[in-house]
Amino acid sequence: MAAQETVFTPSLEGMKHVKSEQGEMLTKPFLDVCKLILPVIDKFGAAMALVKSDIGGNISRLEAKYSSDPTKYTHLYTMVQEEIDAKTAKGSSSCTNGLLWLTRAMDFLVELFRNLLAHADWTMSQACIDAYGKTLKKFHGWLASSSFTVAMKLAPDRKKFMEVIAGSGDIGADMENFCASFSPFLEENHKFLASVGMDDLKAS
Repeated sequence: MAAQETVFTPSLEGMKHVKSEQGEMLTKPFLDVCKLILPVIDKFGAAMALVKSDIGGNISRLEAKYSSDPTKYTHLYTMVQEEIDAKTAKGSSSCTNGLLWLTRAMDFLVELFRNLLAHADWTMSQACIDAYGKTLKKFHGWLASSSFTVAMKLAPDRKKFMEVIAGSGDIGADMENFCASFSPFLEENHKFLASVGMDDLKAS
């Protein structure tokens, strides 16, 4: 790592490019930022295996669509609008569904990082379970919810985790910056998905 870098540094850099000059969400830069968070998730080990595979799968689905016609799908919401118009948005393999679950998983991570910043006395499992309860849980069925709760109990030791992700930079400041900078993009996704009636889909 270069001087003064944490595991959040690449994603903080990437966020500067997520919107066009006209303020529109751009597909590739948004997906790139999501991908840059995967190394953070890796540091959780088995506790986040489900989350990582879910995020990775949804990024791949959206990237495949983008790659099929990068000019047409420059803007993130174009592929959703196209599916809405074709009435295919509610399909389980749709890009709309992919964006919805990717955004929800990122909500969970932001909430988890906020918990780590706000509650110095919480264990990692506590921070994870609380974040899950505030974000993903209401959209999960019993089976997904049970699997998730069991996995969270495998969360690593908080102190070790923070040391691993800190690198040589100020991890508290970068984590806070990440939450503050990334949340508005997630809120915008929810707002758009709600405007087309797609923000309340639940897992089967």
